[in-house]
Amino acid sequence: MSINNSHVFFKLLSLSKRQFNFIFMVLIITVVSFNALALESEQTKIKQIAQLSEYVGVDYVAAVGNGEILDPDEYQEMSEFSHVILEQASQLSSQTTKFDTVKVQAKALHTAISNKASVEDVRKASSSLRESLLAFMPQLSLPTTLLPTEQTKALFAANCSMCHGASGQGNGPLAKNLTPEPTNFTDKERATNRSLMGLYDAVTNGINDTPMVAFTQFNEQQRWSLAFYVGSLAFKDVQKPEGTFESVTASQIVNLNPAQLSAGQSDAQAHYVKWLRGNPAQLFTGNKNPITVTRTQLLAAQAAHAKGNYSQASDLAISAYLDGFELVENNLNAYDETLRKNIEVQLMNLRQTFKNEKDTVVVAEKVNAALAQLAKADSMLNETKLTDGALLSASLVILLREGLEALLVVIALMTVLIKTQRQDALKYVHIGWVMALIAGGLTWAAAQTLIQISGASREVMEGAGALFAAIILLYVGVWMHSKTSAQQWQKYIKDNIDKRLESGTLWGLAGLSFIAVYREVFETVLFYQSLLTQSSQAQYSSVAIGFALGVALLALIAWVLVKYSIKLPIAKFFAYTTYLLFALAFVLMGKAVIALQEADIVAISSMPINFDIALLGLKSTWQGFIAQIAVVAIFSFYIIKAKKH
Repeated sequence: MSINNSHVFFKLLSLSKRQFNFIFMVLIITVVSFNALALESEQTKIKQIAQLSEYVGVDYVAAVGNGEILDPDEYQEMSEFSHVILEQASQLSSQTTKFDTVKVQAKALHTAISNKASVEDVRKASSSLRESLLAFMPQLSLPTTLLPTEQTKALFAANCSMCHGASGQGNGPLAKNLTPEPTNFTDKERATNRSLMGLYDAVTNGINDTPMVAFTQFNEQQRWSLAFYVGSLAFKDVQKPEGTFESVTASQIVNLNPAQLSAGQSDAQAHYVKWLRGNPAQLFTGNKNPITVTRTQLLAAQAAHAKGNYSQASDLAISAYLDGFELVENNLNAYDETLRKNIEVQLMNLRQTFKNEKDTVVVAEKVNAALAQLAKADSMLNETKLTDGALLSASLVILLREGLEALLVVIALMTVLIKTQRQDALKYVHIGWVMALIAGGLTWAAAQTLIQISGASREVMEGAGALFAAIILLYVGVWMHSKTSAQQWQKYIKDNIDKRLESGTLWGLAGLSFIAVYREVFETVLFYQSLLTQSSQAQYSSVAIGFALGVALLALIAWVLVKYSIKLPIAKFFAYTTYLLFALAFVLMGKAVIALQEADIVAISSMPINFDIALLGLKSTWQGFIAQIAVVAIFSFYIIKAKKH
């Protein structure tokens, strides 16, 4: 009887087709999808509350003045909107206290409108409610570029001018027949209290109970371009200010209206905000220096902290590391690894400082210390060019470091299939890693041309992928250890000789191969993008040579592993592969915890001693240490158990 007819991998994963579908789909689809659906309902409520509260803050001026109703229909609409806001807020999760402030603020806004409060009081209540909601809203994917102005104008003329008018003044041919009348985008008072996020939501989803419909036929870049365009119309006549101003990020200009961005600021800064709103192309010019991104986000975090927005400050500090400094870590290592580690530790600690420390003087001291270190790093990266040799070495190291883990997982799967004479199943492993390469390339291309993938989202993806792979590899390693004796292996073959490897398990292999490779591919292209920003065009060949050498070395390693592993006796092969899979599970578990810590999903508790061994996924935090010790403990338990039997 042929081993081809055995059910090697079927038992390897201890899965029948039904069991495989249960575990794989429950872990990857059911759990994730269930959470996503639960969050979707909540996010829908949060978005509606934010949109309506901004709408009320903008239009209340036409409804009430000096405590008297100016327009009964307008006041009725404001009352209805405030009631919807209050109702939606009351339906937010009662299992946690995180929405308590939102509910109180929604009640305050409803009461203010019921009492015909002043425009200033209603706008203050509306603004406070929106700022609180921002902490719970998912970060929007911002475009890296907008459409050319002429294209955007043509898009507006073809789709919006009939209602809003050719110049956006709300006086289109259809305007008089619409209730409420279309927005006049050139109204400065209204535009000062209207955020670009609110405009984008209106374009994307429409506005309930109004003639404004959703433009679902437009892609993201078109919708963003329209939002930025109409948001700029009221500020086109604002002259460019002279002097130095506090940086304003694209995220801030999108989420906050000019009134919020200017609150507590100087007249000059308020003027700068309006000019930036009228000239949004300024936000999308060229590739941003990652160190500049880090510096900008830290200063924005410090400003948010000074206003008492501690959670927002912490989020900006997370962005400072993930969207900025992390992208140049490999480059900085070529100059000063100690400096790189010091800055990383400072940035990781700052997020907790912003969240927990109330003393602005203490915060300022820590921010200034980080800025000083960043200035030193920036000087190294920009004033001293990387040599051709350094670029080649950095390129080679990036590919080897990111590619080796994925390669080992794929090779382990392939060699087990070859060893068990299931070459027919190899194509599924190949499908997995090939699709991962394609997906990584497409994701990178999308990030360059349309969307901006946040660092936090990237780390969550990498952390979840590493965690899943670590668990599966640990499980497979434990199973393989139980088959290290020839007698056990022959008994296993005999018991399973009439079972066949089914499609569910085969696609499970493809899935594991995909996950192992994709998380590394995506991180690799980001690091290469950063490396290219530190090199001149004439040095691109050095980066390419380093990449080619890395590919060649990985191919050589793969050939050696396959050639010599299949020559081993089955017991030795399983024994060696067991420890390889255990080592990979150990490393990936550490990297999973690190990635989730960087995304602020897992807490960070530093150990008394400081160490950072990236190759082993080791970092001096108790969470990572405990997770990796758990891997060792589980593996040791099964080894001891196997020896007793």
